[in-house]
Amino acid sequence: GLLSLSRIGACARLRGAQHAHAVARPCRGDQVAQWTRSPAAQQLRRALCTKPQASGPPSAQKAAPSAAAAAPPPVGGLSYGAFARAYPNTNNLIIATLKTGAADLVAQCVIEKKPLSEVDWQRNMVFCLFGCVYLGAFQYWYQVNIFKRLFPGVEAFTSQPWAAKLTDVKGLSNLASQTVIDVGVLIGVYLPTFYVFKAGVFSSSWDLTEWVGTGVSNYWKNWNKDCFDIVRVWVPADVICFSVPLYLRLPVRHIVSFVWTAYLSFVRGSK
Repeated sequence: GLLSLSRIGACARLRGAQHAHAVARPCRGDQVAQWTRSPAAQQLRRALCTKPQASGPPSAQKAAPSAAAAAPPPVGGLSYGAFARAYPNTNNLIIATLKTGAADLVAQCVIEKKPLSEVDWQRNMVFCLFGCVYLGAFQYWYQVNIFKRLFPGVEAFTSQPWAAKLTDVKGLSNLASQTVIDVGVLIGVYLPTFYVFKAGVFSSSWDLTEWVGTGVSNYWKNWNKDCFDIVRVWVPADVICFSVPLYLRLPVRHIVSFVWTAYLSFVRGSK
């Protein structure tokens, strides 16, 4: 019995030694090559070498960069330049309305020396409405949108340094053309529109034809003096306004327009 137990123990030790030797024995070269060609090895190689893909459908992935590029630049802090770039139309409407109303108040309170209690608020309303509708909306539409179509190089010209602008013959030609067109619009559209607005606010009637008739009559009556004033003020002003970058075109124009509106209110604003 003892001999049988010793033989069983010896066999067990021999099998354990053989198993340990088999595990510790290095793989042969042909076994390594066979493993590298196996599906498991190829799948592991693809997982390690392939770059991760962005989630979402391909159409959404392609649309993301274009959407980011189309988004307006963020308005940071209190930067007026950033706000003017991001929201040029809104910026112009606000400036035009406040500017024309303020210019009329300057004319009444400073030039005419009226106390605030005697301010003609009907007259002030004429300038606020006119500033919002004509100067804020219509003027932006034709001086920025229309001029960009009529003169395709206007944006490139206005973005150049001043020294480069003086040598840009095509740009200077476009600048002169814009000035001529704008003076024509001021005489042929701006002045009659102002007189019609004024007639409508001061009129006790809601008859539109009466407003137009009264306004056009006053326009022709003051034609010579108004045209002379427009040419001497707006020709040099337009040369500057049409030379600055597009997003600053109307804000710069409003600086000159403030003085012009105060003058117009003084000589033509009262009933």
